[in-house]
Amino acid sequence: MSDKYVIAAPAQPAVPVVGGGLFPVRRIYCVARNYAAHAREMGADPSRESPFFFTKPADTVLPVAEGGCGRFPYPPATRSVDHELELVVALGKGGAELSVEQAADCIWGYAVGLDMTRRDLQAEAKAKGRPWDIGKVFDCAAPISAIVPAAGKVLTSGEICLEVNGQIRQRGDLAEMIWSVPEVIAFFSRYYRLMPGDLIFTGTPEGVGPVQPGDHLSGRILGVGTLTLEVVDR
Repeated sequence: MSDKYVIAAPAQPAVPVVGGGLFPVRRIYCVARNYAAHAREMGADPSRESPFFFTKPADTVLPVAEGGCGRFPYPPATRSVDHELELVVALGKGGAELSVEQAADCIWGYAVGLDMTRRDLQAEAKAKGRPWDIGKVFDCAAPISAIVPAAGKVLTSGEICLEVNGQIRQRGDLAEMIWSVPEVIAFFSRYYRLMPGDLIFTGTPEGVGPVQPGDHLSGRILGVGTLTLEVVDR
């Protein structure tokens, strides 16, 4: 322990990289309702929505090695935990007030992620006009696959699909995103100085639903990879 700190410094959250190495995580930004069909299933009208978002702390990542199966512990204080499968963008560069073209140059790679949500607590917070943190932030709330390096590459299409116990729950295409990957990055850069190590969860297609201990989840995105999880008791 460094003598600069009065307690042991927390470990640096990191995600494995396909081919070797670790990607250090700085911040996690999450876009809400970036697929029109999902916005409608959540009771919103995407034609009148501007981009909006929430965040998760870096230490909520649950990294799953390439070819491995992660163990997602069912979180406390909830009876309704939903899966939301998402394309995750890892940033290798940053900046503020980026153009869409500059934003594309920030892309370091991609991963498959799950925005796990305590839906009952989120719904209660919404009803009371409170922030969503209690529904979106908890230990292991952001499972993520190994990151595939893809410097500057913009993904514009590709199937995104989640199976739970072998049954398809979510299926869509990245082409259905309302705001493209570079547009999402540029949007966040209006409000924050983005930095290397930031992750952006880009939204989920329709079909979100609950999971229970014992469930097996397999999410895949064409050209990116697969994320496999087992839901376990705490």
